[in-house]
Amino acid sequence: MRDPHAILEMRTITKLFPGVRALDDVTMTVRRGDIHAICGENGAGKSTLMKVLSGVYPHGTYSGSILFESEEMAFKDIKSSESVGIVIIHQELALIPELSVEDNIFLGNEIVAKGLIDRRTLRRRSLDLLARVGLDVDPGTQIKTLGVGQQQLVEIAKALAKNVKILILDEPTSALNEDDSANLLTLMKGLKAKGITSIMISHKLNEIAEVSDAVTVIRDGRTVETYDVEAGQVDEDRIIRAMVGRSLDNRYPDHEPNTGGEVILEVQGWTVEHPTVPGKLVCKDESFVARRGEIVGFAGLMGAGRTELARSLFGRSYGVHKSGQIFLHGAPVELKTVREAIRHRLAYVSEDRKLLGLNLLDSIKDTIVSANLRAVVRRGLIDDAMERTVAERYRKSLRIKTPGIDVGVATLSGGNQQKVVLAKWLFPEPDVLILDEPTRGIDVGAKFEIYRLIQDLADQGKAVIVISSELPEVLGICDRIYTICEGRISGEVPRSEADQETLMRMMTTTVGSAA
Repeated sequence: MRDPHAILEMRTITKLFPGVRALDDVTMTVRRGDIHAICGENGAGKSTLMKVLSGVYPHGTYSGSILFESEEMAFKDIKSSESVGIVIIHQELALIPELSVEDNIFLGNEIVAKGLIDRRTLRRRSLDLLARVGLDVDPGTQIKTLGVGQQQLVEIAKALAKNVKILILDEPTSALNEDDSANLLTLMKGLKAKGITSIMISHKLNEIAEVSDAVTVIRDGRTVETYDVEAGQVDEDRIIRAMVGRSLDNRYPDHEPNTGGEVILEVQGWTVEHPTVPGKLVCKDESFVARRGEIVGFAGLMGAGRTELARSLFGRSYGVHKSGQIFLHGAPVELKTVREAIRHRLAYVSEDRKLLGLNLLDSIKDTIVSANLRAVVRRGLIDDAMERTVAERYRKSLRIKTPGIDVGVATLSGGNQQKVVLAKWLFPEPDVLILDEPTRGIDVGAKFEIYRLIQDLADQGKAVIVISSELPEVLGICDRIYTICEGRISGEVPRSEADQETLMRMMTTTVGSAA
């Protein structure tokens, strides 16, 4: 039976990508004036669903129906969804840094008089909109001079300029400090009081508890359940069970856990500030150890600070180091550059292999030796024969599928590109290897090979740190697991005592540091 208070109904939405069913028969109802939260693990389909709703994925590219204010919609693009009052604010803000606040607010929606932009009206309306969102800045200010929290408010002002009826916010507080997050949640409640409906994608159960009226949980592209929420009374256990309620399978090689070896890496009190948001700490007094022959997992939701921790440890290549100490083999070290990190036998494989891991214009052989060029240099020049010997060795040992080592890495599949990145960082012979989302974007068969390689590296006596968004993966390959929540290490558990529900609880609750 149809809910008479519904402003939006999404019925049996199915969205396919090549080889992937991203959404499978998803149904959701949103009541007018509610703040409706959507929860789910990374990759569950939350953002895809909202892109369907907002016209990013146009009508005809999915099956199912969208009813808005009782009328069936067929949005062909974002402009058509915005024309009826549905506006999405993506996690990556869509603002032009060089333009002013007022020009961003009315970009594509300019106020024109006699064929020219009406600057006086533009400024007046901008001031009104900025006042509504509580942002006290001059409308002529360039966006690039504002903090991330202020830019988020500009995005909301931009939505209000379009007479928004449903405001979609995708992880709205993931890049904000605590004060800006609190301000944004207060603003959402204020918009609700003015009759604006909001849909919020969020992993943060405390924020959902504070502002939401209903929660929909999506898992593996399917709607698990939708239920109403009383103010401040979100059933966290229910959400966690719904988010992770799937069984593990046998996609992981057998491996005997090893947690008793010598401590190779120890990190104490590691605190790092965001590189562009003063006062926002991305790592908060974090301490942990990694032992010889051990696979250590780091689990956390999007925006928790896992990658920030890894990159800041690897030659301080992210953020502003505030305090904390690294010990390698029991001795304190200062790793202020990537070169120093490599020299001390620390390696880091980025989560974004195409942006930070590879030069897509290079060949396989040039890529493999690139992190340790000194080893193949003779008399100031790269020795081609040595370079080929090294590249061929890793091609064979990692079973990189390629017609030859001279071909470009851009021609390889995702799994084979990942193996090339691993070879690049294995060549310097690290003692500690940090793998950030090592199986992202690769098929199941390639994943199994990567898992086997990780286990081989641990068996060789290396300390391997694996950062992953996939809880089954963490449970399937790691010997010991740390969880991170909002920039803090919130828990530590051996694999023998871990399950998905336990990890999800630790990932969504800040309980202090673990060492």
